[in-house]
Amino acid sequence: MSDAVSTTTRPDSPLDSVGFRWLMLFRICTLLSYQIAAVTVGWHIYELTRDPWSLGLVGLAEVIPFFCMAPFAGYLVDHLPRRKLGAAACLGLAINAGALALIAHGALPTTALWPIYAAVAVGGVGRCFLGPVYNALFARVLKREQFGHGASMGSVVFQAGLVLGPAVGGVLVGVAGKSVSYGVAAACAVAAALALLRMQVTEPAQQQQRGPVFASIAQGMRFVASNQIMLGAMALDMFSVLLGGAVSMLPAFIKDILHQGPEALGVMRAAPAIGSICVAIWLTRHPLHRNAGRILLSAVAGFGLCTIAFALSRHYWLSVALLVAYGMCDGVSVVLRSTILQLVTPDDMRGRVSSINSIFISSSNELGAFYDGTMARLLGLVPAVMLGGFVTLGVVGATARLAPRLRRLDIRELH
Repeated sequence: MSDAVSTTTRPDSPLDSVGFRWLMLFRICTLLSYQIAAVTVGWHIYELTRDPWSLGLVGLAEVIPFFCMAPFAGYLVDHLPRRKLGAAACLGLAINAGALALIAHGALPTTALWPIYAAVAVGGVGRCFLGPVYNALFARVLKREQFGHGASMGSVVFQAGLVLGPAVGGVLVGVAGKSVSYGVAAACAVAAALALLRMQVTEPAQQQQRGPVFASIAQGMRFVASNQIMLGAMALDMFSVLLGGAVSMLPAFIKDILHQGPEALGVMRAAPAIGSICVAIWLTRHPLHRNAGRILLSAVAGFGLCTIAFALSRHYWLSVALLVAYGMCDGVSVVLRSTILQLVTPDDMRGRVSSINSIFISSSNELGAFYDGTMARLLGLVPAVMLGGFVTLGVVGATARLAPRLRRLDIRELH
């Protein structure tokens, strides 16, 4: 990645910042590592059990340590050197993926599932540092007036990782095997650590480094709870993904309903991100300002409708197309939520606020996986996913009523 600024780059582009470019490399490498490992674990577990509930347990194994550690991760990001902390978390993910590779290769003398779930749990601890580190460094490498544009670019990179990671993971599992796929995930995590260490960025003054831990965490929670726009956006995303997501059940849909192989899993895991990338690229040139709140609510409602339609589909390419539309709706939420987070949060609280955002947002995927697996066992695979889509529509209606400031949001009011 060259330090020279391209002559075709706009003068006010976030890409003018060398630190921003290294930060984007860090982001895509961490996403590739996590997504390749996630696809491989999902196929690994379902291949051993053929039970959708076992896929739900993968989410539960990750979310419990994530929930427990995320508030403390935010505190540490606000009080320790952010680059070094992020690099250490990435190296932990690399070691964890290496352990999964040994399990898949049969190097460990066990056929039980618990070592896989244990490795997923350790990965959840490492992952809870990545979001706060990214968001804290984002504000150090860009000017405030670049936050909206930078959030859209960050979303493009984020979604690109969600496209490439599952596709690469699915191909690696089908062609080279699970142990090779886990090994590639470990290599991506190492690359992310090196990108952070290479980045040149000023760290904020570390005042009150040894302040009370729980009081500091509570301060961040009070800040989020007092901001209706931020809290409403987080809650809307959390409950829609928690109750309306279908991605965690893809191995079951592919094997039992669509009758495809692991390569199809990579394509379908990538499909929502393809839709999100299209939206994010469009938003880099046409940022949302006026009626942003109403657009956000409409997009999440579309997310729920796509979930219902996906559950009813019995044709592979129709299912892929519905997942692309599903991702387009989610992409609007990602960009708007990221912009709100960066504009509203004071710099000395970015770690704690970002960790709370991670609890709302990131953990909702894993809790959603457990919820989907449990409901699939109780109701059946298709009825469970359909129910989640209808519940998402109810969440949109409740949010519109309970968070009027979010419904009337104009992004320009936050600058």
